[in-house]
Amino acid sequence: MDTTLEQRNNKQVAFWLLTGVAMIVIQVLIGGITRLTESGLSITEWKPITGALPPLNDAAWQAEFDRYKVTDQFKYVHQNFSLSDFKGIFFWEWFHRLWARTMGMVFLIGFIYFLATKKFNKKMILPMVILFLLGAVQGAIGWFMVKSGLVPEKYFVGHIELATHFIAALGLLCYTLWFALGLLEAPAKKVINARLHGIMLAIVTVLFFQLIYGAFMAGLRAAVTAPTWPDINGQIIPAGLNELSPFSKNLLDNKITIHFIHRGLAYLLFALITYWYFAASEVKNHLLFTKLRSWVLLLVILQVVLGICTVLNATYPSRLVLLGVSHQFVAMSLLICVISILFVLKRK
Repeated sequence: MDTTLEQRNNKQVAFWLLTGVAMIVIQVLIGGITRLTESGLSITEWKPITGALPPLNDAAWQAEFDRYKVTDQFKYVHQNFSLSDFKGIFFWEWFHRLWARTMGMVFLIGFIYFLATKKFNKKMILPMVILFLLGAVQGAIGWFMVKSGLVPEKYFVGHIELATHFIAALGLLCYTLWFALGLLEAPAKKVINARLHGIMLAIVTVLFFQLIYGAFMAGLRAAVTAPTWPDINGQIIPAGLNELSPFSKNLLDNKITIHFIHRGLAYLLFALITYWYFAASEVKNHLLFTKLRSWVLLLVILQVVLGICTVLNATYPSRLVLLGVSHQFVAMSLLICVISILFVLKRK
């Protein structure tokens, strides 16, 4: 009876955590729209409580707009913006922050409820503390990222700060997902296969760096440097890969080098997942694993296609927003699928 009750409690907590996973995915997508619409610097102050409300009258809107006018982004990029234009970009940054606050409330209210109803067991307490700490750190990184663009001669947030914010969000997503899966999936239902586990670890590693370079691509607007495919501005290996000194600077700041690496990692990831898909055919009679095996191949194919379409339409702003956010969503779906497979797989 106690075991049945514990399983029911675990399932309820797991669904709460999976709700959090879905909310994190939406938050990252809103962040992607915020980035692609150049909205991230529209709110120049961090007000955790009062900032939940947008300006409520004309005077408040004008005051907010006047604060934005001080930024170099307004002076050199959006100097022709009217108040109406400003309201458009303000919305996305405000909504991005509002959704973060909403997530915090969902986690906090759920935590209080499950604690009060004694649905937590002792093994959950430390992971819960870590979960809240990761959420707080993510919020701090977000404001640090915004501040990186509110300095002289900076028109946008720094691409390294953007990548840090993005990867931290995905780290929170993966941690929450893993926690939830641990409450749903019994240890006896694992697939034991050292070779498949090793290949999947390699896939996760490549995907990690691919996501970082995807954030670099967005932060530096590197897609517009080579809106061609399969070549890169008419070349397979483009010129200018080593134009910055020292060489390591090219890996972080050279747009064409970042573009080249992002494409190369995509091809490598596609090859690794395709190989793993066929190798994993040896696993029989495990429904969840079989579904995940099919999904990971379908998602990586879709991601490659969307990546190509995004690059080819990089010079069309309206198309870029739609394709870029779709590309980001499939990337997160692929990450969720890969982490789920890694959870189900066991080396021994």
